[in-house]
Amino acid sequence: MTDGYELGPWDLSDLLPGPETPETDSLFKDLEDRTTALEGRRSGLTAGLSAADFIDLLEGMELLARGLNRLYGYAALKFAENTDDQAAQAFLARVEDFSARIQNRLLFFEIWWKNLDRETAERLLAVSGDRRYWLETMRRFKPHTLTEPEEKIINLKDVTGRSAWQTFYDQLTGRFVFRLALDGEVREITRGELMVYARHPDPALREAAYRELYRVYGADGPLLGRIYQTLIRDWKNEQLDLRRHASPMSARNLVNDLPDESVGVLLEVCRENAALFQRYFRLKAARLGLPSFRRYDLYAPVTKAERRYDFDQAVRLVLESFRDFDPALAGQAKLVLEKGHLDSQVRPGKRDGAFCASLLPGQAPWVLLSFQGRLDDLATLAHELGHAVHALLAAGHSLYTFEAPLPLAEMASTFGEMLLMDRLRIETSDADFRRDLAFRLLDDAYATISRQAFFSLFEAKAHDLTGRGATVDELASIYLEDLKVQFGPDVEVGDEFRWEWVSIPHFYHTPFYVYAYAFGQLLVLSLYQRYRRDRQSFKPEYLRLLAAGGSRPPVSLLAEAGLDVREASFWREGFQLLRAWLEDLETGGLNR
Repeated sequence: MTDGYELGPWDLSDLLPGPETPETDSLFKDLEDRTTALEGRRSGLTAGLSAADFIDLLEGMELLARGLNRLYGYAALKFAENTDDQAAQAFLARVEDFSARIQNRLLFFEIWWKNLDRETAERLLAVSGDRRYWLETMRRFKPHTLTEPEEKIINLKDVTGRSAWQTFYDQLTGRFVFRLALDGEVREITRGELMVYARHPDPALREAAYRELYRVYGADGPLLGRIYQTLIRDWKNEQLDLRRHASPMSARNLVNDLPDESVGVLLEVCRENAALFQRYFRLKAARLGLPSFRRYDLYAPVTKAERRYDFDQAVRLVLESFRDFDPALAGQAKLVLEKGHLDSQVRPGKRDGAFCASLLPGQAPWVLLSFQGRLDDLATLAHELGHAVHALLAAGHSLYTFEAPLPLAEMASTFGEMLLMDRLRIETSDADFRRDLAFRLLDDAYATISRQAFFSLFEAKAHDLTGRGATVDELASIYLEDLKVQFGPDVEVGDEFRWEWVSIPHFYHTPFYVYAYAFGQLLVLSLYQRYRRDRQSFKPEYLRLLAAGGSRPPVSLLAEAGLDVREASFWREGFQLLRAWLEDLETGGLNR
C-alpha cells in the first residue's frame, strides 16, 4: 500500500547529519588519511605489480571514492534544496575544492595506468573483475591525457572556473521570480509553477506563461549568454586545444563510449524526421480548432478538463504500473520513498527541473522534482523513479561500474513513463482521456526526440560560432532561425523564443548531454515494440540490460540484444512506431 505518502523535502541523513558536525569532520579526516595511505603506494606502481597488490590498491581507491561520493552528494543535494542558502553554497565550494585536491594527489594512478604497456595492462585487467570496464575506459582516454602537472592544474582551475560559473548560473536562475495574472490577481511564482500553464486549455494563458518565462530569462539573456560562451571557451581550450579531440561533441562521445559516426547518424535521422512532427502539429492545430498554430500551443491539451492527482494517488499509479511489469521494479522504486529520498515540494530557491542522484551501489538514490498534481508530474515521477530503479538493479556492481553510461541512462526512465501511460490508457473508459493520452505521447516524443536533437545541433553550432567571435545576440538570432526551420511554416514562433537556449541548464552543466534523451527515447520505442510483441521473453532481456549498469560498453550490450545503433535503420524503426501512432490519430483510431 502507498497510503501515507505526502509531499515533502528529502532526508539527507543517510549521507551526513549536517555540514558542521563531528561525523562530517571525521569523514574529512578519514578521506585525508586514506589519501595519504594511497600516496604511499606510488613507488610500488611498476610493471611487476602483483595481482594481489593491484586488487588491494583498487579496493582502497574505491573506499576513498565512496566517502567522496557521500561528501559531495550531500553538498550538492543540500545546495539543490535551496540555491539561496549561503551555508549550502559555502559547504559545496569547500567540498569541491577538497575533492579536486584529493583527485590531484591520486592522479598518479590514472597517469600510470594509461601509460602502462599493453601486456602488463592485460595481465592486471584479467584479475580486475567488475572494475574491468572502468579500467578499460581510462585507457581509452590515453591520447587525450596531459602530463600529471597539467592535469593537476586543470583540476584546480575547474573549481574556480567551470564549476564556479555553473554554480553561479544555478544561483542566478534559481532566484528568478515570474509574475502571472491569475483570476484577476498578479501572482509571483516559480518556473515550475509557471510552466504548468504551458499545457493550459486557455491559449491566452499559454502565451502569457511563455512570454513571462522568456521575459525574465531575456532580461538577463546577455549575461546568461556570456556565461555560456565562457563555458564554451573553457570547453574548447581544454577539450580541443589541449586534449586534441576532433570536435567539441567528440569529447562527450568518448565519455559515452559511442563512435562519432553513430551519434551523427542519430542526429541526422532526427533532422530528417522533423517533417513527421510538423505533420503532427498540423493535426493538433486542426483538433484544437485554432486559426493558427503557435509555439505557445505546442503542448496544449486536446481536452479542456485536465485531470488532477494528489501525491499519494500519483505514487500508487506509478508503483502499480511498475508492478504490472515486474514486482521487483515497484519494490526498488518504493525504497526511494520509504527512505525519504524524494524532494517533491514546490518552493522558492529550489533548483529547477528534476533529477535522480545515484551516489552509491545499493543505496536508494535521491530524487528531486516539483509535484503539482498534473499528468506531467506523474510522468516525471515515473521517469525519475525509473532512473532510481536502474541504479538499484545494478547494485551488484562496483562504485565505478553500477551507473549506466549516458547513452543507456534514459532507458529505464523513459520505459517507466511508457508503462505508466499504458496503465492509464487501460484503466480509463473515457474516450476523450484516451485521446488526450495519445496526443500527449506524441507531445512527449517531440519533446524528448526532436527538441533534444535540435538542441544538440544548436550546441554544435554555438561552440563553432563562439570560437569565431559570434556575439550573444547573434547566437540568439541563429537559435530563433533554427526553431523556424525545425517547426516549418505552419507553426508561428514568437520573437521571445530567441532566449530559450539560455534557459537550458544542460547546456551549462554537461555539454552535449541532451542527445542522450533522443537516443534513450528511440531505443525505448524499439524495446517497447518487442515488449508488446512478446512480454515474457522480453522481460529477462530488459532486466539484464538494466542490471548491467555501466559494466559493459553500451554498443556491445545493445548488440547482444540485437540492436545496432550505428545503423540509420535502427533509429528509423523508432520513427516508424511514431508514424503509426500519428496515423492512428489521423484516422480516429486510438490503438497503438
